[in-house]
Amino acid sequence: MDWRTGSGYHTPMPTAAADTALKWLLRLIGGVELCAIPFILFPAPWMDAVHDRVLGLGPLPDGPVVEYMARSLSALYAVHGAVIFRLSFDLPRFRPLVGFLGWLHVLLGMAVLGTDFTAGLPWYWVGVEGPVIAAGGGMILVLTRLNARTGRTA
Repeated sequence: MDWRTGSGYHTPMPTAAADTALKWLLRLIGGVELCAIPFILFPAPWMDAVHDRVLGLGPLPDGPVVEYMARSLSALYAVHGAVIFRLSFDLPRFRPLVGFLGWLHVLLGMAVLGTDFTAGLPWYWVGVEGPVIAAGGGMILVLTRLNARTGRTA
């Protein structure tokens, strides 16, 4: 049934509902990525414990590049999360950027999937990280385009 006419079988999401869902999706993604902030400052033995005991990946390799990469990636996640969270508060203004971000997440998800696979990460990591990033990007694209087709800006 069409929500506008009450007939047929097609039931598109009303644009206001799509915007609300998009706002909360962006806030969820941004909020999860902001959880990386503590790892910027975690002492190296704590990072080792998470790597070994929580993730089950064995001892964290020792070396300045490993610590640099762990802290830099955490900072990058936090910055990315803050930007995504901020975009969610003004969709009319940032809608084109949000759509572009959706495409970037789809591509990033595919790249992460390939990287995780070739790096030999555990199956649960390979099967979750990249596909979830790509799916989030796909959801961003769908929700962004629902309002783009109707010309709605708010």
